[in-house]
Amino acid sequence: MSGNKESDGGWKNFLWNSDKKEFLGRTGGSWCKITLFYVIFYGCLAGIFIGTIQAMLLTLSDYKPTYQDRVAPPGLSHTPRSDKSEIAFNKSDETTYMKYIESMKTFLEQYNDDPQKDELKFENCGDSPQTYKDRNSLESDVGQRKACRFLRSWLDACSGESDPNFGFKEGKPCLIVKLNRIVNFRPKAPDNESLPEGLQGKATPNLIPIHCKNKREEDKDKIGEIKYFGLGKGFPLQYYPYYGKRLHPQYLQPLVAIQFTNLTLNEELRIECKVYGGNIDYSEKDRYQGRFDVKFTIKS
Repeated sequence: MSGNKESDGGWKNFLWNSDKKEFLGRTGGSWCKITLFYVIFYGCLAGIFIGTIQAMLLTLSDYKPTYQDRVAPPGLSHTPRSDKSEIAFNKSDETTYMKYIESMKTFLEQYNDDPQKDELKFENCGDSPQTYKDRNSLESDVGQRKACRFLRSWLDACSGESDPNFGFKEGKPCLIVKLNRIVNFRPKAPDNESLPEGLQGKATPNLIPIHCKNKREEDKDKIGEIKYFGLGKGFPLQYYPYYGKRLHPQYLQPLVAIQFTNLTLNEELRIECKVYGGNIDYSEKDRYQGRFDVKFTIKS
């Protein structure tokens, strides 16, 4: 290149040409013009970017997702969670099930009585299933909403109060089940016709029931009795709707405890649990949408 030729002064002359008063091939005026051009160019790009972001923010609510048309019905999750939804332990060896116990204790700490004593944040919503608890719209200026208290004692044998081992020591494990949160979602109680055989004739108004059974036909006689604990043994409607973290920071989801009291030992058993509601559906692509299945293996 010409910058390497001796005739044009080499690189030193290219960096600063004292005869033409040029720096890197440009005079001071040329550098001012090109700098001004790029300042204006990138300033316009930044202005367009900031403007589009501000325009988008004007369409968003601080309290409610703008678009919920693709939000699936709530998922059904359980504690303790485990890899591949498998709960396996030896009831004679405490070390094999201690991780499940610790997981349940940690989860239920938020449901202790002391955190719920603040009258400014919590209120009693009844000890039986009732209709939705309306706390004004999401956009109202009421501020933070109170949350319904949920007493840990309602979980009875699975509360961890009378049995700190949650049944695992006796080979009668408990699961704590909840519906995942969706802002402003109101689950609808099911029609009796849509309920499975185990719940037929047992429908309770203002309650989303849950039912568990064997997933495989060969396990039908190996599951034994299943007990349900909680307010109405389902999910009461007065705990809905949920107003989001900003308006409902202390919100407690209603819980259902499920205890499997007579699982056949030394067998691999698959159990499926479902909730039933007028607007709760299931999906083959999402095994936790309105349901879950869990595999138990309890060794003696």
